[in-house]
Amino acid sequence: QVRLVESGGGLVQPGGSLRLSCAASGTFFSINVMGWYRQAPGKQRELVAAAANGGTTNYADSVKGRFTISRDNAKNTVYLQMNSLKPEDTAVYYCNLKTSWGTSVFDYWGQGTQVTVSS
Repeated sequence: QVRLVESGGGLVQPGGSLRLSCAASGTFFSINVMGWYRQAPGKQRELVAAAANGGTTNYADSVKGRFTISRDNAKNTVYLQMNSLKPEDTAVYYCNLKTSWGTSVFDYWGQGTQVTVSS
């Protein structure tokens, strides 16, 4: 069973910073991608940032230049450093893990952590 444990969410003022962490544990196949998604009230879940094997990263346009994703492969952990936060960044942030075995791809999700940007 795969478990993703997130931490680091909270309340921050506009312009502030937060760092999210997500540690994966359990038994799983080779990790392909670790990333973060978010879902604001009344909106669909969207990709925030993802880090693939080999160091390739991908960011939503809305967070480019403000957020940085990184991985510690030895710890099966992914981080999201969020700077210059805006009220529109308010959402529940979900950690995502993608693994594969042959042609099969498996998706795992964390329980979500609330990020609220407000003065």
